[in-house]
Amino acid sequence: MSRASRLLAATVVAALALGLLPASATGSLSRDDARPGAVGIGDPYWPLDGNGGIDVRHYDIADRYDFTTGRLSGTTTVTLQATADLSTFSLDLLLPVTAVTVDGVPATFAKPVAHELRVTPATPLVRGSVVDVAVTYAGDPGGLSYAGERSWVVGAGEVVTMNEPHMAPWWFAANDHPSDKATFDVTVTGPATHQVVSNGRLLGRMVAGAEATTHWRSVHPMTTYNAFFALGRYDVEQSTRGGLPSYIAVSRSLPSSQRRAGMVGLRRSDEVTAWLTGRLGRYPFESTGGLVTSLTVGFALETQTRPVYPGTPDVSLLVHELSHQWFGDSVSVQRWRDIWLNEGFASFMEAAYAEHHGGTSAQQWLRDTRNDLVGERRFWRVDLTDPGAAHVFDNAVYTRGAMALQALRHRIGDLRFWRLLRTWTRDHRYGNGSTRSFLALAERVAGRRLDRFFRVWLRAPRPPAPTRANGLR
Repeated sequence: MSRASRLLAATVVAALALGLLPASATGSLSRDDARPGAVGIGDPYWPLDGNGGIDVRHYDIADRYDFTTGRLSGTTTVTLQATADLSTFSLDLLLPVTAVTVDGVPATFAKPVAHELRVTPATPLVRGSVVDVAVTYAGDPGGLSYAGERSWVVGAGEVVTMNEPHMAPWWFAANDHPSDKATFDVTVTGPATHQVVSNGRLLGRMVAGAEATTHWRSVHPMTTYNAFFALGRYDVEQSTRGGLPSYIAVSRSLPSSQRRAGMVGLRRSDEVTAWLTGRLGRYPFESTGGLVTSLTVGFALETQTRPVYPGTPDVSLLVHELSHQWFGDSVSVQRWRDIWLNEGFASFMEAAYAEHHGGTSAQQWLRDTRNDLVGERRFWRVDLTDPGAAHVFDNAVYTRGAMALQALRHRIGDLRFWRLLRTWTRDHRYGNGSTRSFLALAERVAGRRLDRFFRVWLRAPRPPAPTRANGLR
């Protein structure tokens, strides 16, 4: 190969790596030179979650839901970049599929297992190429399950797509793992008598006869489990505080007294968000708010920009879910084993808020909680650095995680501690973080080794001794 040819080839390879050239710019790629993308992104907790060989840039979801039949139909256009030369690739979807195209060209597809959609494009994807994959599907999500979960939540006149860790495959084709975040357009068609609430900003609502189509957009990267829509009859209030738009909604299916209480509770979202901003740094998203559903879901969820609550949220629950906008939504886990970075941090912010607003000091809360739990062996046996798939939402992940943070605050001092949290949320904004990276940052901000401290608080199968080194004196 001549020197000029080598330079040209190097330029093409560099451009492909940056996603600047389409596959056609390099000529065809034979199937012998490509390989199938992995089924699963590599998280041992749920091996089929996510997929190898692709990086999703954007989801454009257009769904329709029919309450009479329970049928959801739609097309998701997934804009993705190939991170390897791919002969085939996978997406996560439980609904039956009727058609797939790649850049408008029909592709063959199969579902080797219910959760996996295997796509074979007409021509292999060259590493670095960016394509639009349109997946058309239809079915009854209420009859579908995955990983022991039946995530579809629906009533006579309301549906809300909310669950963690798995929700996306019930209503759109996804690379369903927190490590692959993307921007979203969500368009939902339903009865004109109903409203649609989703993430981000409301772009428009168009009525055509008995149906209405509503379009929401999220311009900041989002994990797939944090994407949601709610379709129902809602009381809605919109406002702006400090330039930040707020959209809150309460289900009209609730009794009038609960509707009033729900709206009063949600109105506090703005003040809580403002307080959290003062502690954690700039609010990371384009809007805020919340939704109170009438459906029996048994938990609240930090759906990005607009948490969903099952009934009237008290201020502690508001603090928890809105804290997740920083811890979990903006800074998302690298792997599910890192879940304490979401739940422990949001739980700690509850204690910090109570302290700041005339309640028990967070340090007294830490001592009292440790003493109350000292004999609970099962609580202390959960390793927060690797709790296992069956324990990701155990009380220890929430409470022991929060205790570890308050002990750290006491150990390194208030100024360094809050600088640590603000640095964490700033440096990892719109990305992902791991326990290892947080511990390294904590040592850097504290200016000292903290490996023993974190081993005692996160991993040791026993309560920490009440010592100064453990942040308890």
